[in-house]
Amino acid sequence: MSNDGMRVSGYSETHAGASTLMAPSSRSVPLGNDRDDDEVAGRDLIYVTHGGAGRVLTLGRLQHMGWRLHRAPDARATLRILQRNPERAFAALIDLREGFCAQDLAAFGAALSQSNVGWVAGVETRQLEDEPVRRLIRDYCYDYVTMPCPESVLDTVIGHAHGMARLACKGGETVSDGDVDGIIGDSPAIRMLARTLRKAAMTDAPVFIAGETGTGKELAATAVHRQSRRSAYPFVAINCGAIPHNLVQSELFGYERGAFTGAQARKLGRIEMANGGTLFLDEIGDLPLESQASLLRFLQQGSIERLGGHDQIKIDVRIISATHHDLEAAVAGGRFRADLYHRLCVLRLQQPPLRERGSDIDKLAEYALRRYSQEGQRTLKGFAPCARHALHTHPWPGNVRELINRVRQAVVMAEGRLITAADLNIDSTSSRPPPTLEEVRDAATRGAIERALHRNRGRLIDTARELGVSRVTLYRLIGRHGLRGSEADEPTSVGAA
Repeated sequence: MSNDGMRVSGYSETHAGASTLMAPSSRSVPLGNDRDDDEVAGRDLIYVTHGGAGRVLTLGRLQHMGWRLHRAPDARATLRILQRNPERAFAALIDLREGFCAQDLAAFGAALSQSNVGWVAGVETRQLEDEPVRRLIRDYCYDYVTMPCPESVLDTVIGHAHGMARLACKGGETVSDGDVDGIIGDSPAIRMLARTLRKAAMTDAPVFIAGETGTGKELAATAVHRQSRRSAYPFVAINCGAIPHNLVQSELFGYERGAFTGAQARKLGRIEMANGGTLFLDEIGDLPLESQASLLRFLQQGSIERLGGHDQIKIDVRIISATHHDLEAAVAGGRFRADLYHRLCVLRLQQPPLRERGSDIDKLAEYALRRYSQEGQRTLKGFAPCARHALHTHPWPGNVRELINRVRQAVVMAEGRLITAADLNIDSTSSRPPPTLEEVRDAATRGAIERALHRNRGRLIDTARELGVSRVTLYRLIGRHGLRGSEADEPTSVGAA
């Protein structure tokens, strides 16, 4: 609601001393049709007030709108209610009209920062000039109302706060068509990936995971392993691009004592360490050509030979590989062996980029905020609207890894209670507010007129006929949108209409 708040006539006081002001009757139904089944018994509202004479609100009618009302006289009582039910969402209305000094407000810090509550402040207009009150509303509250206020308005405002608290309670759940290990999100792209991962986990065929950097390819590989029959055996990952070329062979296949200078003891290679389980070859596109030949021989024979050794060692391992490179282009350019490519790409998975995952961006941002919230100097309530918009307009070249790093940086650098686009260090030009409905309508109208004028070679009569408007209307629209202002003002043309 706007900063002007609302002011209406007052009410008589009832139920001033009850810790639960009104229990929901069996006939009470929450307002709206999109409530969860567990809300039929009523949504929870905490009314925080010292209960001065003539000040206690009459909230009984809210019970008929589906609210279960609790009263708390101070910060300790409020915190007790919230911590007793950490999985339940609450709306909280704090009545600031009397009885709360600056010290009292400071004591509410822990209660105000609980994730399962959405706060609304009730104030008198003059209190909006009080800096502690302004700071409390700005940093912690979803909205405020000027008191006294009708229950219908309160129901709307606190209903919004309760809905935001519900999102916080349910946010960060790991969802993907039946929960895939560690993958956060339920967008269509992630649901499709989850189904493919489960199918791949049921076989021993080699899996190749394609995707941009930072999309979580190793997380997908881990999910395949954990859901496969090999989950009780090792999962060994190796980044082929992070190992010097002269050491790749020894890292993959191991070596015997005395195989080269400095080889003072036998060392098992990554392939042998993964025996019985899964070997994840990350950035396989960076594997040197000579090592590609050795890997292909292992895939064909199912055995390895340590450097400096002569024995063939049988290995039972499932291969999962991944890269952000275009392997088809690398094969065409002679940088990657075609026969090895076909051996590795029996099952191909495509990891979707973050920009195509829609609402998953919010879930991942909330997850990162919870994970790193202790690193900041203050308790953060979430993301400001400008930050939400920036999250969905930024192209995310670094994908999930970039998102998590930006949120972690914002946790440390944020100066308010809400993370802004500036805290995320996202260019303000990329986080402009979305166009209004009027702006969209004007742009569409202007475009339609311009195209019609072009098709009709600037003939206004034919253009008006095509658009289904009178010439007077067309002249008015042309003048409004600045298309051909000189003709729009031509009096003889208007009179002819």
